[in-house]
Amino acid sequence: MKIYTKNGDKGQTRIIGKQILYKNDPRVEAYGEVDELNSWVGYTRSLVNSKTEGLADELEEIQQLLFDCGHDLATPADDERHSFEFKQDEPTTWLEEKIDKYTQAVPAVKKFILPGGTQLASALHVARTVTRRTERHIVQLMQNEEINQEVLVFINRLSDYFFAAARYANYLEQHTDVLYRNSKDVFR
Repeated sequence: MKIYTKNGDKGQTRIIGKQILYKNDPRVEAYGEVDELNSWVGYTRSLVNSKTEGLADELEEIQQLLFDCGHDLATPADDERHSFEFKQDEPTTWLEEKIDKYTQAVPAVKKFILPGGTQLASALHVARTVTRRTERHIVQLMQNEEINQEVLVFINRLSDYFFAAARYANYLEQHTDVLYRNSKDVFR
């Protein structure tokens, strides 16, 4: 089987349901961002070490969930042959539990921190910013077409997870977060 179809040679792609869109269509942009995020999470997972190994399975689960999100973003709401797959209640609750656990484990901060630290924490911070960009593209699509709103809720929570996980990764490797020097107290 060949992996190239030549369908994209004219700047177009076929989405779920066989509809053909230009590659810069908001729908293609949205699920393309999810694909990039998923790839970044895979890279991030490769940085897990013996001190942070507890994050490996979580990151793999997030990749699985991101595939479901991408599927739904690639599926028009009016497609009769396909339905949305992603249901956010359980995955979002799971993320919130992880966020709470990691936030309680690390030293409290009231100021902004600089993204960085260990290699894993730095990659998790990049994942957070890629997630925020992904969210903006999903919102842009949502303004024009119906989407599975549960994907948006999950993606929104996912950026919070990556922030908490980055701080937790630094904590596990005994790397102190660096506070932004001009930050006023912003967290209570």
